[in-house]
Amino acid sequence: MKNRIVKILSCVFSLALVFSLISCGKTPADPAERTDSVSTLAGTSVSTEKKTDSTEAVQPSGDTEPGTDGTSDGATEPEATDKAPVAEHKKVLVVFFSATGTTKRAAEMIASIEDADIHEIKARDEYTEADLNWHDSGSRTTKEQNDKNARPAIGYASVSFEGYERIYIGYPIWWGEEPRIMDTFVESHDFSGITVIPFCTSSSSGMGRSGKNLAENAKSGTWLDGKRFGAGVSESDLRSWIEGLK
Repeated sequence: MKNRIVKILSCVFSLALVFSLISCGKTPADPAERTDSVSTLAGTSVSTEKKTDSTEAVQPSGDTEPGTDGTSDGATEPEATDKAPVAEHKKVLVVFFSATGTTKRAAEMIASIEDADIHEIKARDEYTEADLNWHDSGSRTTKEQNDKNARPAIGYASVSFEGYERIYIGYPIWWGEEPRIMDTFVESHDFSGITVIPFCTSSSSGMGRSGKNLAENAKSGTWLDGKRFGAGVSESDLRSWIEGLK
Protein backbone atom coordinates (compact mmCIF):
# COMPACT_ATOMS: atom_id res chain seq x y z
CA MET A 1 0.00 0.00 0.00
CA LYS A 2 2.83 2.29 0.93
CA ASN A 3 4.59 1.61 -2.37
CA ARG A 4 1.41 2.43 -4.28
CA ILE A 5 1.09 5.78 -2.53
CA VAL A 6 4.70 6.55 -3.42
CA LYS A 7 4.04 5.82 -7.13
CA ILE A 8 0.97 8.04 -7.15
CA LEU A 9 2.86 10.90 -5.55
CA SER A 10 5.65 10.44 -8.06
CA CYS A 11 3.20 10.69 -10.95
CA VAL A 12 1.58 13.77 -9.44
CA PHE A 13 5.00 15.40 -9.02
CA SER A 14 5.91 14.64 -12.64
CA LEU A 15 2.65 16.11 -13.92
CA ALA A 16 3.15 19.18 -11.75
CA LEU A 17 6.64 19.64 -13.20
CA VAL A 18 5.33 19.40 -16.79
CA PHE A 19 2.60 21.99 -16.17
CA SER A 20 5.16 24.25 -14.53
CA LEU A 21 7.38 24.16 -17.58
CA ILE A 22 4.43 24.89 -19.93
CA SER A 23 3.36 27.91 -17.87
CA CYS A 24 6.88 29.36 -18.01
CA GLY A 25 6.85 29.50 -21.83
CA LYS A 26 8.63 27.84 -24.71
CA THR A 27 12.28 26.90 -24.29
CA PRO A 28 14.97 28.88 -26.20
CA ALA A 29 15.48 27.86 -29.84
CA ASP A 30 18.16 25.33 -30.48
CA PRO A 31 21.33 26.32 -32.38
CA ALA A 32 19.93 25.02 -35.66
CA GLU A 33 16.84 27.17 -35.35
CA ARG A 34 18.95 30.24 -34.48
CA THR A 35 21.04 29.62 -37.62
CA ASP A 36 17.91 29.53 -39.80
CA SER A 37 16.77 32.80 -38.26
CA VAL A 38 20.06 34.51 -39.07
CA SER A 39 19.88 33.15 -42.57
CA THR A 40 16.42 34.65 -42.97
CA LEU A 41 17.61 38.05 -41.76
CA ALA A 42 20.54 37.91 -44.13
CA GLY A 43 18.10 37.23 -46.94
CA THR A 44 16.19 40.34 -45.96
CA SER A 45 19.40 42.37 -46.09
CA VAL A 46 20.22 41.12 -49.60
CA SER A 47 16.75 42.03 -50.78
CA THR A 48 17.21 45.57 -49.47
CA GLU A 49 20.50 45.95 -51.31
CA LYS A 50 18.88 44.88 -54.57
CA LYS A 51 16.18 47.50 -54.11
CA THR A 52 18.84 50.16 -53.58
CA ASP A 53 20.63 49.08 -56.77
CA SER A 54 17.37 49.30 -58.68
CA THR A 55 16.79 52.82 -57.39
CA GLU A 56 20.26 53.97 -58.45
CA ALA A 57 19.81 52.51 -61.92
CA VAL A 58 17.14 55.08 -62.81
CA GLN A 59 19.32 58.05 -61.83
CA PRO A 60 21.18 60.01 -64.59
CA SER A 61 24.63 58.69 -65.36
CA GLY A 62 27.58 60.56 -63.98
CA ASP A 63 28.43 62.23 -67.34
CA THR A 64 24.95 63.63 -67.92
CA GLU A 65 23.99 67.02 -66.59
CA PRO A 66 20.65 68.83 -66.80
CA GLY A 67 20.28 70.59 -70.07
CA THR A 68 23.11 68.83 -71.92
CA ASP A 69 20.59 67.00 -74.08
CA GLY A 70 18.41 70.05 -74.64
CA THR A 71 16.09 69.31 -71.68
CA SER A 72 15.99 70.24 -68.01
CA ASP A 73 13.87 69.46 -64.96
CA GLY A 74 12.55 66.36 -66.64
CA ALA A 75 11.14 68.28 -69.59
CA THR A 76 10.67 66.34 -72.79
CA GLU A 77 12.98 67.26 -75.63
CA PRO A 78 10.95 69.13 -78.29
CA GLU A 79 10.53 67.51 -81.66
CA ALA A 80 12.75 68.83 -84.44
CA THR A 81 11.03 71.48 -86.51
CA ASP A 82 11.28 71.85 -90.26
CA LYS A 83 14.29 73.79 -91.51
CA ALA A 84 13.83 77.36 -92.59
CA PRO A 85 13.01 77.55 -96.30
CA VAL A 86 16.04 78.14 -98.50
CA ALA A 87 15.77 80.93 -101.04
CA GLU A 88 15.33 79.54 -104.53
CA HIS A 89 18.47 79.76 -106.61
CA LYS A 90 18.05 82.23 -109.44
CA LYS A 91 18.14 80.51 -112.79
CA VAL A 92 19.63 83.38 -114.79
CA LEU A 93 23.18 84.71 -114.52
CA VAL A 94 24.73 87.77 -116.15
CA VAL A 95 28.51 87.56 -116.59
CA PHE A 96 30.42 90.55 -117.95
CA PHE A 97 33.82 92.10 -118.50
CA SER A 98 34.04 95.89 -118.58
CA ALA A 99 37.22 97.94 -118.80
CA THR A 100 35.62 101.41 -118.86
CA GLY A 101 32.19 100.79 -117.27
CA THR A 102 30.09 100.88 -120.46
CA THR A 103 29.44 97.14 -120.59
CA LYS A 104 28.92 97.06 -116.81
CA ARG A 105 26.04 99.53 -117.11
CA ALA A 106 24.28 97.38 -119.71
CA ALA A 107 24.93 94.20 -117.71
CA GLU A 108 23.40 95.66 -114.57
CA MET A 109 20.25 96.67 -116.43
CA ILE A 110 19.91 93.19 -117.94
CA ALA A 111 20.32 91.63 -114.49
CA SER A 112 17.63 93.93 -113.13
CA ILE A 113 15.20 93.11 -115.94
CA GLU A 114 15.78 89.37 -115.58
CA ASP A 115 16.03 89.42 -111.76
CA ALA A 116 19.31 87.60 -112.33
CA ASP A 117 22.54 87.04 -110.45
CA ILE A 118 25.50 89.02 -111.77
CA HIS A 119 29.21 88.27 -111.91
CA GLU A 120 32.01 90.53 -113.08
CA ILE A 121 35.09 89.15 -114.82
CA LYS A 122 38.22 90.97 -113.72
CA ALA A 123 41.74 90.64 -115.06
CA ARG A 124 44.43 89.65 -112.62
CA ASP A 125 46.35 92.66 -113.90
CA GLU A 126 43.72 95.32 -114.47
CA TYR A 127 43.87 97.33 -117.66
CA THR A 128 45.16 100.88 -117.45
CA GLU A 129 44.27 103.75 -119.74
CA ALA A 130 47.57 103.25 -121.55
CA ASP A 131 46.79 99.55 -122.01
CA LEU A 132 43.54 100.48 -123.75
CA ASN A 133 45.12 102.90 -126.26
CA TRP A 134 44.26 101.37 -129.60
CA HIS A 135 46.27 104.01 -131.39
CA ASP A 136 49.44 102.57 -129.85
CA SER A 137 50.67 99.47 -131.68
CA GLY A 138 52.69 98.56 -128.61
CA SER A 139 49.87 98.84 -126.08
CA ARG A 140 48.83 95.78 -124.12
CA THR A 141 45.42 95.41 -125.73
CA THR A 142 46.80 95.87 -129.24
CA LYS A 143 49.28 93.06 -128.67
CA GLU A 144 46.64 90.78 -127.14
CA GLN A 145 44.11 91.37 -129.91
CA ASN A 146 46.72 90.70 -132.60
CA ASP A 147 47.46 87.33 -130.99
CA LYS A 148 44.50 84.94 -131.17
CA ASN A 149 46.23 82.62 -128.73
CA ALA A 150 46.65 85.28 -126.04
CA ARG A 151 44.83 84.32 -122.80
CA PRO A 152 45.07 87.06 -120.16
CA ALA A 153 44.81 85.69 -116.62
CA ILE A 154 41.60 86.16 -114.63
CA GLY A 155 42.05 87.43 -111.11
CA TYR A 156 39.65 85.19 -109.17
CA ALA A 157 38.51 81.60 -108.78
CA SER A 158 36.05 80.23 -111.32
CA VAL A 159 32.35 80.86 -110.77
CA SER A 160 29.94 77.92 -110.46
CA PHE A 161 27.21 77.57 -113.08
CA GLU A 162 25.27 75.01 -111.07
CA GLY A 163 21.51 75.65 -111.16
CA TYR A 164 21.57 78.20 -113.97
CA GLU A 165 19.54 77.67 -117.12
CA ARG A 166 20.46 80.85 -118.99
CA ILE A 167 23.62 82.95 -118.95
CA TYR A 168 24.16 86.34 -120.56
CA ILE A 169 27.79 87.09 -121.41
CA GLY A 170 28.73 90.72 -122.01
CA TYR A 171 31.94 92.38 -123.16
CA PRO A 172 33.22 95.39 -125.17
CA ILE A 173 34.35 95.02 -128.76
CA TRP A 174 38.09 95.45 -129.17
CA TRP A 175 39.59 95.58 -132.64
CA GLY A 176 36.38 94.07 -134.05
CA GLU A 177 36.44 91.03 -131.72
CA GLU A 178 35.91 89.92 -128.15
CA PRO A 179 38.67 90.76 -125.65
CA ARG A 180 41.00 87.78 -125.29
CA ILE A 181 40.18 87.58 -121.58
CA MET A 182 36.70 86.44 -122.63
CA ASP A 183 38.30 83.48 -124.39
CA THR A 184 40.13 82.71 -121.15
CA PHE A 185 36.81 82.72 -119.33
CA VAL A 186 34.75 80.52 -121.66
CA GLU A 187 37.55 77.99 -122.01
CA SER A 188 37.66 77.68 -118.23
CA HIS A 189 33.99 76.82 -117.72
CA ASP A 190 31.51 74.15 -118.71
CA PHE A 191 28.28 75.48 -120.27
CA SER A 192 26.64 72.08 -120.79
CA GLY A 193 22.85 72.26 -120.54
CA ILE A 194 22.88 76.07 -120.47
CA THR A 195 21.55 78.58 -122.99
CA VAL A 196 24.21 81.25 -123.52
CA ILE A 197 23.34 84.72 -124.85
CA PRO A 198 26.26 87.01 -125.76
CA PHE A 199 25.93 90.79 -125.90
CA CYS A 200 28.52 93.48 -126.47
CA THR A 201 28.98 97.26 -126.38
CA SER A 202 30.87 99.47 -128.76
CA SER A 203 30.79 102.97 -130.19
CA SER A 204 30.46 101.85 -133.80
CA SER A 205 31.70 98.31 -134.48
CA GLY A 206 29.25 95.42 -134.69
CA MET A 207 29.58 92.03 -133.00
CA GLY A 208 31.54 90.57 -135.87
CA ARG A 209 32.50 86.98 -135.13
CA SER A 210 32.85 87.55 -131.41
CA GLY A 211 29.83 85.47 -130.40
CA LYS A 212 30.81 82.61 -132.70
CA ASN A 213 34.41 82.74 -131.47
CA LEU A 214 33.26 82.36 -127.88
CA ALA A 215 30.94 79.48 -128.74
CA GLU A 216 33.73 77.68 -130.59
CA ASN A 217 36.17 78.18 -127.74
CA ALA A 218 33.65 77.12 -125.09
CA LYS A 219 32.80 73.86 -126.89
CA SER A 220 29.71 73.48 -124.69
CA GLY A 221 26.31 75.07 -124.17
CA THR A 222 23.64 76.27 -126.58
CA TRP A 223 24.73 79.65 -127.89
CA LEU A 224 22.20 82.09 -129.33
CA ASP A 225 22.97 84.96 -131.67
CA GLY A 226 23.98 87.98 -129.64
CA LYS A 227 23.45 91.69 -130.05
CA ARG A 228 25.58 94.80 -129.98
CA PHE A 229 24.51 97.91 -128.01
CA GLY A 230 25.82 101.47 -128.00
CA ALA A 231 27.04 103.28 -124.92
CA GLY A 232 23.72 105.03 -124.41
CA VAL A 233 21.49 101.94 -124.56
CA SER A 234 18.30 102.33 -122.54
CA GLU A 235 16.58 99.86 -120.27
CA SER A 236 13.55 99.79 -122.57
CA ASP A 237 15.79 98.82 -125.50
CA LEU A 238 17.31 95.99 -123.49
CA ARG A 239 13.89 94.85 -122.28
CA SER A 240 12.54 94.69 -125.84
CA TRP A 241 15.54 92.61 -126.89
CA ILE A 242 15.17 90.22 -123.96
CA GLU A 243 11.45 89.77 -124.53
CA GLY A 244 12.18 88.98 -128.17
CA LEU A 245 14.42 86.09 -127.09
CA LYS A 246 11.61 84.28 -125.26
